[in-house]
Amino acid sequence: MAIILSITGSDGTGGSGIQADIKTISSLGGRAVSAITSITMQNTLGIQSVYDLPAAAVRGQIEAIINDVQPDTMRIGLVRNAETLAVVVETLQKYRPKFVVYDPVITASNGDELLSDDVVALIRCKLLPLCSIVVLRERDKEKFTERDFFEDTRVIVLDNPHGHGFSNVFSSALAVYLNTEKLVNSAIAKAMDYANTFVKHEVSLIGRSAQLYNEFLTAVQQHNATNRDVAFYADCLNVSPTYLSQVTHKVSGNNPKNIIDKALTETISNRLLSTMLTIQEVAYNFKFGSQAQFTKYFKKQTGLTPSEFRRRNSKR
Repeated sequence: MAIILSITGSDGTGGSGIQADIKTISSLGGRAVSAITSITMQNTLGIQSVYDLPAAAVRGQIEAIINDVQPDTMRIGLVRNAETLAVVVETLQKYRPKFVVYDPVITASNGDELLSDDVVALIRCKLLPLCSIVVLRERDKEKFTERDFFEDTRVIVLDNPHGHGFSNVFSSALAVYLNTEKLVNSAIAKAMDYANTFVKHEVSLIGRSAQLYNEFLTAVQQHNATNRDVAFYADCLNVSPTYLSQVTHKVSGNNPKNIIDKALTETISNRLLSTMLTIQEVAYNFKFGSQAQFTKYFKKQTGLTPSEFRRRNSKR
């Protein structure tokens, strides 16, 4: 049984990261062991934030595994800082595993850059020379040149990575097949077949963003006259403000505050035109601390003061 050490970050959705590595390696009959470099806060909408474990913690994980079980192959994924990269490079130089598969995670599926240019530069000169096979996504290919790779390093470019996690599954499968196939080309072909089959049959994790967005709009229509705080609506929907922002941005391209302000401005405008209330009375109706605060808010949203808005629209 091939023992594969995966050194990478976590993905709470299970679609990529260490979770996907363990699932893939185990399903192919290998034994997965791991060292986690980063913990990601993410969901079906993407990565919210990343916490990089201290390099000493990564070193401790790696040494505890290698000293005991001596993996045949190492699969390396997300390495985000120079200190952790130095630990990985030192590990490869010291233990010299039979195969090293590197699947650099440079750009997230939503386009966010996960590695700085300085770290990429260090990877090019320190890590790449130690790798047997490097798996690149098309969008990350421009970060490297042919001179970055040794002649005997195989570089595989996935021009159509089929969405979140495909590269992860492919490189993990490849790490297993390199130990069971006599030829590298055969290992690559089998890993690609496995990844393609996996994608066809895998049931994607589906979030509730569309449903939540509609519930948010309903809540805004019900409460905008008395509440314009994003946290209030997040609490109503039992989600975090950060997740609510992710949802509204994905569905409509707007943040929650803009949506709330637009709804409130429409409600205020209707009140100004349909009642004889003074500006001060309208301000207090909508929970503004003063008429001046209300006027400033309304002008920011419409370009007109409440009085100007009334005069202009009363003539129509």
